[in-house]
Amino acid sequence: MANKELKAPIIYETSYNIQTASQLNDKINQKYASDKKKRVLLTEFPTVYVINDPMKKDSSQYTVYVGETNDIQRRTLQHLDSDPAKRDDFFHLKNSKNVSMFVIGHEHFNKSMTLDIENRMMQYLSSVPAVYRLNNRRHNEQNRYYDSDEFDNLFDLIWKQLGKKNKILFPTRKIIESSAIFKASPFNKLTNEQLNAKAKIIDKINEELFKQKNKKMDEGKLILVEGNAGSGKTVLMSNIFYDLVHEDQISANEQKIKDNPQRLSVAMIVNQAEQLKVYKEISKKLFDRDDQVQVAKPVTFIKQVDPENKIDIALIDEAHLLLTQKNQAYAKYGDNMLKDIMKRAKVIMAVYDPGQVLSTSSVWEKKNFAKLEEKVGKNNIIYLSNQMRMDASQATIDWIRNIVDKGVINKIPQDDNYQIKIFNDPSEMQKAIQEKNGNQKNGISRMVATFDWDYSGGKTQPPNNQRYWEVSEGEWHMPWNYEINRRDKYESKHRAHKSVKYSEQSWAEKDYTIDEIGSTYTVQGFDLNYVGVELGPSVKYRNGHIIHDPLESSNSKATQKRDSTKSYADTLLKNEFNVLMTRGVHGLYIHAVDPELQKALEEASR
Repeated sequence: MANKELKAPIIYETSYNIQTASQLNDKINQKYASDKKKRVLLTEFPTVYVINDPMKKDSSQYTVYVGETNDIQRRTLQHLDSDPAKRDDFFHLKNSKNVSMFVIGHEHFNKSMTLDIENRMMQYLSSVPAVYRLNNRRHNEQNRYYDSDEFDNLFDLIWKQLGKKNKILFPTRKIIESSAIFKASPFNKLTNEQLNAKAKIIDKINEELFKQKNKKMDEGKLILVEGNAGSGKTVLMSNIFYDLVHEDQISANEQKIKDNPQRLSVAMIVNQAEQLKVYKEISKKLFDRDDQVQVAKPVTFIKQVDPENKIDIALIDEAHLLLTQKNQAYAKYGDNMLKDIMKRAKVIMAVYDPGQVLSTSSVWEKKNFAKLEEKVGKNNIIYLSNQMRMDASQATIDWIRNIVDKGVINKIPQDDNYQIKIFNDPSEMQKAIQEKNGNQKNGISRMVATFDWDYSGGKTQPPNNQRYWEVSEGEWHMPWNYEINRRDKYESKHRAHKSVKYSEQSWAEKDYTIDEIGSTYTVQGFDLNYVGVELGPSVKYRNGHIIHDPLESSNSKATQKRDSTKSYADTLLKNEFNVLMTRGVHGLYIHAVDPELQKALEEASR
């Protein structure tokens, strides 16, 4: 249904305090004295409300609460009267100055619709830079209902009208939708596959915690979630993370609640700096200080948690990045991160994709991983098979999987939703990506490259009087990721012009990184609208197949041998290729340094 067929929502703004709450219905009736329908819709029908507290006068930072109710006056009085004694968030809202509330009504609101609007409002507001804290305690995503087909258009009307009243709190949707926290939000609507996986995982966690209540175990119980890149692992993980902290789903009956009334201790563990930022932002915005939550890299968690005093649940995102052997920084704590985490938690949920293992020190040998899966048990391994990242036809997905998994380059299919384009000049590809990024209707676009050009990571100065460590071919060159800020102190110089701290953004979200080129270490786990992939000399085309040449790679983490004898370079470079080729939501642009590969790609595009 088009927006013009829906009437505008009714949005009533009021101050939030005992005095106004006790007269709220009277005030609404006075405001809409000549419009009975609006009066009734706000006072007698379901509504959604947004309580917002500017942390300081004229501040750009807010504490926000979102709710829905069938009786706005009664619910507001409850929040101001009895709730402050039970919950810190309502205590602070009651005692803060300049707090206001938006009450939202519409003639098509029913209970299911308002629950859905509330949940979507949480998803968007949790991603707004100005929202410092966001309070709620539940998921409310609904399935189909009477007027569910109107939901997207109705939410758009509501958000736009709220934006006219407060553009800082309700900025343009496309700004929010391109953020990493939005894409990883626990309020994203889950698919049926994800919902089924979540139900199984919650049941297994519940069962295991109850089983271990009076039983001490050396290792916690492991639940494995396996799926390819783009299968929705992070959204599922984020959703479960939020539920474990907020929703008491781990006490499935009254007896368990009586036996285990204390809050769960939950850790989110990820061995990837960019993804760690996202989870820290989610934790800061959505969890209370007294929640027993930690977000940490594996070494930090292992160092801080005593195996004799296990936490309840450890969640591991990107578990394929965990180390499976000692290295210099980790040697004093253990020799296998997953096993060391299992000694420190009662239940462990780990999401894993063998196609995204990137370094020799993270490899599980096949026989050892098979033993791990056997130990976990088939009932505790959950598979996600749907492709959720790419808005592409099955033919396009098959083309990408064939080129990655089999090294076979077939004719590029035509796809109205997804563009695969081959460039014979990397500078032209860069220009095309910059143009796509300039119109961020569908998100951020960035350049990425295989790790085939030297890079010191800040340890030494660039060679040959270069300003940056670079990716280059002929006259074309681009700085590697992190180089602009590292060499030019860009973030310090431009901090005053930013509405959100650079430190809170992932690499791709930072505006200036459109002039840099990313690697697997900065884009793994993230979506890009269009991705421009520069395939370096390690990716070759010989005898009708793509091969990966470790002698041409500068990625020592992938090419170094294990125990001085075992090389996994071919698999790991193929995984690097996989990560880069599966970042794009709407498009994949490619240029190859290897002449034979470039020729084969160009022929496939004709």
